[in-house]
Parts: sequence; C-alpha cells; structure tokens
Amino acid sequence: MITVGVEEEYLLVDPETLLPAPLVQEVRATARLAPIADEREVQDELLQAQIEVATPVCTALEEVGGHLLRLRHAVASAAQANDCRIAISGTAPVKDVFPVPVTSTARYLRMRGEARLLVDEQLICGMHIHVGIPDRETGVAMLNRLRVWLPTLLAMSANGPLWDGRDTGFASWRTIIFGRWPVSGPPPYFEGAADYEARADGLLDSGVIPDRGQLYWHARLSERYPTLEVRCCDVQLEADDAVMLAGIVRGLAATAIAEEKAGAAPALCRPEVLQAATWHAARHGMSSTLVDPEGRMRSSRDVLCMLLRHIGPALEENGDSREVSSLVHRLLQQGTAADRQRRALAEAGLPALAALITAGATTG
Repeated sequence: MITVGVEEEYLLVDPETLLPAPLVQEVRATARLAPIADEREVQDELLQAQIEVATPVCTALEEVGGHLLRLRHAVASAAQANDCRIAISGTAPVKDVFPVPVTSTARYLRMRGEARLLVDEQLICGMHIHVGIPDRETGVAMLNRLRVWLPTLLAMSANGPLWDGRDTGFASWRTIIFGRWPVSGPPPYFEGAADYEARADGLLDSGVIPDRGQLYWHARLSERYPTLEVRCCDVQLEADDAVMLAGIVRGLAATAIAEEKAGAAPALCRPEVLQAATWHAARHGMSSTLVDPEGRMRSSRDVLCMLLRHIGPALEENGDSREVSSLVHRLLQQGTAADRQRRALAEAGLPALAALITAGATTG
C-alpha cells in the first residue's frame, strides 16, 4: 500500500475585512497548547499571515480526512483565540496596501531581499500531497508518468479566483503568481534518477536558486522524505476535497509503478504543450476544456473521465474507488471551489465569501 500525507497552507485574516493578519507566531503558540495538535504538525510559512499544517504518514484516506479535520479545528480555534480566522483559499481575496511582514528566518529574509515584490505577493496557499516511493529511481519514473496529469489536478483543485478585491478571470490565480519563480511549473521529463540529480545540481550551480527548496516544480522528489510531492493543487475549501485529490494522486502513483514494471511507454506530452495546458487549467478550472495527456483539447469532463479510467484499477486495489468516485461526482455537480467563491460573492457579497472560505476549518 502506497502511503500518503498532506500539507495544507492557510491564510490568517481579520474576521470582518478578510485582510491578512500577521499573527502566525501567536496562533502557533496557542495551537501548541492544544492537546489535539502536535507542535511539528503546525508550522509557520513565508509570510506572517500564513500557517501550514501537515498530517502524519497515512495508509488510508479515512486517516487523511480525520487528521485534516483535527488540524483544521486546532488551528481555527487558535486563530479565533487571537482575534483572527483561517481562510482556506488559494489566494487572499483582499490585501492591504502595506506588505505583510516576512517570517524572520534567514532563508525567508534572503528571499525577500532577492525578490521583494514577488515575496510580498505570496499571499497564496497550496496543498501538497506526498506519496511514498520505494527509491528515487522509481520516484523519477513515477514523476515522468504522473506529470501529464498535473494540469487536470490543478483544474480540479482551483480555489483562487479573487485577488486584491477583484475577480482575476482565472480559477487559480495562485498558479500564475507562483509561476513567476525561476524554477516552477510542470517538471521536465527525466532520463532517470541520475539525470534528475544532475539537473537539480545544475540549477544550484548556476546560482539562480540557493537550495533545492526552490525547485518549485508542480511535482518533485522530496529532499526530506522518501516521497514524491505533488504541489500543483490549491488548498481545498473542504477536507473531503483534499481527500479526493490525495486518493487520485495515490492512484496515479500506483498506476505509474504498475506501468513501469510492465514496460509500458509513458505519455510524452511536449513541454511547451504541458506549460500551455497548465496555464489553460489555471484560467478555466473545470468550467470549460482541458488539454489531455496527448496534447489534445477536450471537454473537462471527458478528461476527468479519462483520468478515472486510467487509475481505476489502482483505486480499486487501494480501496479508494467508492470514496474518490463519490467525491468526483460531487465536484462535477457543485463545481470547483473557485466556482463556489464566485457564486458566494455574486449572491451576497464579502460576508458570504468570508463565511464560505472560513467554514472549511470546522466542516468536512
């Protein structure tokens, strides 16, 4: 059974205005006092109005959902105790004219010195899904096969249509903001683990990035854990949607291993097409069309059906088929979180939006 773990980033905001609240140290200190969250599970992030949680290593999707609900509740309670809220959105819907202070670590301060405006605009929150790998050679093979599905995962997860008080016209504006770092977007195709390591080292040797932590590809091998890390998804409004995506990523990982063992040829979407497919997915979410793994434009529903057929046997083997299928059906009925944000804002304004993006802290 392939293990899975999830990291989620949240914004700390004023409960009335939704403006970012730089209170991460106070919220973390309060959360550490709660018996339901371990100190290592709640961390700060680049900006002081962001906070991150990480589940333990899990073997079942029920574990993932349970841990996410536990951690969301712990952080939400700590935020409320400090007169702020956690907002579960890929982007900050509104922001102040003054930048949020950077968390005072040497790495983050160096990043701000090198890319001031870009760091100031990192009021964005993602969801990172880790799946276990037996070794880095196999991990690279999994990465090569999984990369063509990253735009589809991005479209399904879109939860960031608003920025600076305006509708951006994108379902995931976070993707566009994050894509401005020097190493970002879809990963290239690698010839093997040695090629992966050599190209990562080459980027470090160039001096453009200071460490492997700034390999901001949408999927990469983790440098801390024996995992493949999928990073393309926006943070999800509800824990159930995070569980759905975790199940799909695990299904993709298991399918990749099975195909590699069988000697099946991977889909080789050209890098320029994959980059364009990523932009298209960030723009439209699931509301229009997507580019499939062969580089063809199709309806988003058709591509999603292709994905489910592709990973169907792995979902069955993992015991995830019923839950993932049910949650995908709900996604197709309700739309993405980006669609729901737009509806809330159009129907009842900022108070409804605030209620929507803070409700996921305490509900499934």
